[in-house]
Amino acid sequence: MTTTDWITDIALLLVVFRQLREGRLDAKTYVIPLAIVAFVAHSYLNSVPTAGNDLVLIGALVTVGAALGVAGGIYTRIRKVGGHLFIKAGAVSATLWVLGMGARLGFQLWVDHGGADDVARFSMAHQITTGDAWVAAFVLMALTEVVTRLGTIFLRGRMAAREQRRPSATTAGRRAAVAADRTA
Repeated sequence: MTTTDWITDIALLLVVFRQLREGRLDAKTYVIPLAIVAFVAHSYLNSVPTAGNDLVLIGALVTVGAALGVAGGIYTRIRKVGGHLFIKAGAVSATLWVLGMGARLGFQLWVDHGGADDVARFSMAHQITTGDAWVAAFVLMALTEVVTRLGTIFLRGRMAAREQRRPSATTAGRRAAVAADRTA
């Protein structure tokens, strides 16, 4: 692994630790992780191999990334204070993020330190044609995890903002009762 590999992997892991403390949901919440995965995709994703079972591998890891991202977004607490939304990654969200990012890092370390022959045998047995398929699968998994997590947080934030603006049925009922009391 190069220094750049280490920096980007660790930066992706640190993104969620930044959110363990409650902070305001703003542009930085979206831009920083998207910029990191855009850099990784630009640096490592040269092609998406389609021969053999390459797309099956890529599809499987993208599906795992989507599941981790949506679940991570669901388990991120979002609340409205005044006119601002605040988020905080809970233990489940942080665990899912570290699991996804850590699995990629662990796989990369394993391949670099003795696992390459096992991956080559697995690839041949399952008709995965090149190492580029593994790279594409893991990069797209990371990209999908980040985008689906942020998308889920965005949608939940919009719902939280909308709920705050709309009076609840209980509040509307109380207002009607107060109005009725005044007319009697």
